Amino acid sequence: MVKIGSSLLVDGAGAVRREWLASVVGDIAARRAAGQEIIVVSSGAIALGARRLKLERGGRASLEDAQAAAAVGQVALSAVWEALLAGAGMTMAQVLLTLGDLEDRRRYLNVSATIDRLLALGAVPVLNENDTVATTEIRFGDNDRLAARAAQAAGARGVVLLSDVDGLYTANPARDPDARLVTVVEAVTPAIEAMADAGSGSGLGTGGMAAKLAAAKIAGAAGIHLAIADGRVMAPLTRFAETGRGTVFVAGEGAGRRKAWLAGRLTVVGTLTVDAGAEAALRRGKSLLAAGVVGVVGNFARGDVVAVAGPDGVIARGLAGYDAGDAGLICGLRNEAQAAVLGYAPRAAMVHCDHLVML
Repeated sequence: MVKIGSSLLVDGAGAVRREWLASVVGDIAARRAAGQEIIVVSSGAIALGARRLKLERGGRASLEDAQAAAAVGQVALSAVWEALLAGAGMTMAQVLLTLGDLEDRRRYLNVSATIDRLLALGAVPVLNENDTVATTEIRFGDNDRLAARAAQAAGARGVVLLSDVDGLYTANPARDPDARLVTVVEAVTPAIEAMADAGSGSGLGTGGMAAKLAAAKIAGAAGIHLAIADGRVMAPLTRFAETGRGTVFVAGEGAGRRKAWLAGRLTVVGTLTVDAGAEAALRRGKSLLAAGVVGVVGNFARGDVVAVAGPDGVIARGLAGYDAGDAGLICGLRNEAQAAVLGYAPRAAMVHCDHLVML
């Protein structure tokens, strides 16, 4: 999975950096010839559309401007990708995604199946957020996290975020001359997160280093390595392979695909708050029992994704075994007392360990 940001693909005048993009296509062709399958996440639709519509602030002055710019720009973006890939003997496939396509389990599986079939047919899937219909409440907000979530769906082994910086630094190198490049990150700890800068220096994109760390956590939950590499050079994938300069976030074994989907979700519909004893049991791999739940927030149904919060904050995510009403009735009760309150035999757990992932 390769993600390309707007600041790399589109110049300051709002035009495609076609020569640079052609060098990326050359990289893709070389990797495919070596036996790798490549999926692209390409930003740039809003920036390209804003130029054609003569919109201020790169089309990001308002949600309506961004949606209009995306509607125009996505056509232009796809045309450039299709022409360059075809010129290198490859077939481009466009896949536009919204947050709901990867948050809803059924739709997530549909996306997975579609990408798998496109790859089997030899196409190069080019993904982007469907900014024309996405709203503030139902959007990824940046393509770094979209790339990590789509990589989960595709069963990718690695994600490369091509950026206008060459990796994670100990501080913002534009402000601190003593900042040092961090080449390998074994875990995204609070100390690592403190190094991130949420700003987007170009003004064309969204997110920043904070979004890239969020993407690394999503990818890592699925056992997918993620790298940040300098995209400002020609043939950036070849350069990264030759020099290794950048930041690599090393993933562990990762959860199973269902649990990885849970861990990578960006939205939940409720929260179950638990006591310290229940938190300790969860960390030992146990299910969440109603007796350990001290609070229920949200309007969720059985099977919906909820957060589990301990005394110090959110610790897990899982599928609710009860709807919010029944969960509220039995929280704090031991198993033998629940039937009288519910009017039916209680289930084994509030959240079963098979449907729960620690964060």
